[in-house]
Amino acid sequence: MSEEKKGFGLEDYDKLEGSLRFDAPAEGGAPAMEMKMADISWVKRKFLDVPYATESYAQRLDLYLPEEGEGPFPLVVHMHGGGFGMGDKRDDHIDTYLKGLAHGYAIASVEYRLSSEAIFPAAVLDCREAFRFLRRNAAEYSIDPDRICALGGSAGGNLAAILGMNIPNGQFPGEENLTLDGDCSVQAAVDQFGPMDDQARANGVSFADHDEAASAESSYMGGALPTLSDEWLDKANPATYISDAMAPMLVEHGCMDRLVPFMQSVNFVNAIYQKLGDGRVEFVPLPNADHEDKEYSSEWNMNVLWGWLDKHLK
Repeated sequence: MSEEKKGFGLEDYDKLEGSLRFDAPAEGGAPAMEMKMADISWVKRKFLDVPYATESYAQRLDLYLPEEGEGPFPLVVHMHGGGFGMGDKRDDHIDTYLKGLAHGYAIASVEYRLSSEAIFPAAVLDCREAFRFLRRNAAEYSIDPDRICALGGSAGGNLAAILGMNIPNGQFPGEENLTLDGDCSVQAAVDQFGPMDDQARANGVSFADHDEAASAESSYMGGALPTLSDEWLDKANPATYISDAMAPMLVEHGCMDRLVPFMQSVNFVNAIYQKLGDGRVEFVPLPNADHEDKEYSSEWNMNVLWGWLDKHLK
């Protein structure tokens, strides 16, 4: 399969017609987001640009297998960030998670429709279908369908948290009256600094105005957030779907996040505690970390991640 880079890139940024605003203010703030592509040349066993659905070219995934062993391997499925409006399944965030190959994990990375192509719930529906595809074809790809984790950061963290709720087929917006082939449930989920609700500046350090019509969240939800109903916004909030079906979840968030306020994860974790009690979620605050901070890929935090995954998938 081709290793040629496809999908959304920085050259496409100007085509978004204002749907994203990741640039910092003129004075101070964080720098504009920069997307770099991963080096995957060293991975010997990989399947690239595998279609998991046929509605859009974006509905493709990459799958990487450990160099040694025949499997079936536990699987970590990564969903990229980018405010639901940019990003790529093969951007350099996957470099961090490809280290899981040495820990005996297969790693997948999912492309999904961005907000410039289709608004919510398209991205969630795509990811749910990707998980169904992976479970249906587990034997072909040497993966274990009963040991799968959803993982993502930023927008991907929101998607991973929703996948981790294990919402039954037909019970997520857009799936009504559809015939769906297979199960999209997961056995674990990792949400790293994902946006969870429409409050934006509670931590006092965020530079972003998420209420603007041109913000990433507004573009994703189909209009300026203050003009949309709470009922509609709640459909994109993972906390809406908390139930006993929820997979064990790891939530990580930087206290100094200037894009997605730390309190969003605090509120989310508290909602899980209130509904399900202790033992269902582990929360790891990163005291000095900003959004997309290098501390997430640091040795100590990766030890936290792999240790948590080993506990729940091995």
